[in-house]
Amino acid sequence: MPESRRRVEEAMRDWGEPGDRIDAAALVVTELVANAVQHTDSRRIRCRLLRSRSGVRICVWNRGSGHARIPSPTPPGDLATAPGECPEPEELAEDGRGLLLVDALAARWGTSTGVAGRLVWADI
Repeated sequence: MPESRRRVEEAMRDWGEPGDRIDAAALVVTELVANAVQHTDSRRIRCRLLRSRSGVRICVWNRGSGHARIPSPTPPGDLATAPGECPEPEELAEDGRGLLLVDALAARWGTSTGVAGRLVWADI
């Protein structure tokens, strides 16, 4: 994951992208690669960065079977606790937190699954 993050930062700096867009892209690629590592049965993961007039698209592809699920973003208000109370540690969902970050930082994002694997992309 650090390698993907570093390469995204370098490419975007070379393109003259603004610092806030570079920071957002670095966080997004980190989350997408982490999800690919955690939620696939394959260790072959590829990242691609595409630049257009409207921004930058981050693509993360894995060669998994396509049966591994992508976690759904878990909204912070989904905990069954009274206002002012803290949830028990076992109530804090791990899956989906990174995708909340992706959802907040990306203009849009999505997935595509096929015979060759799964692609997750995000536009910054």
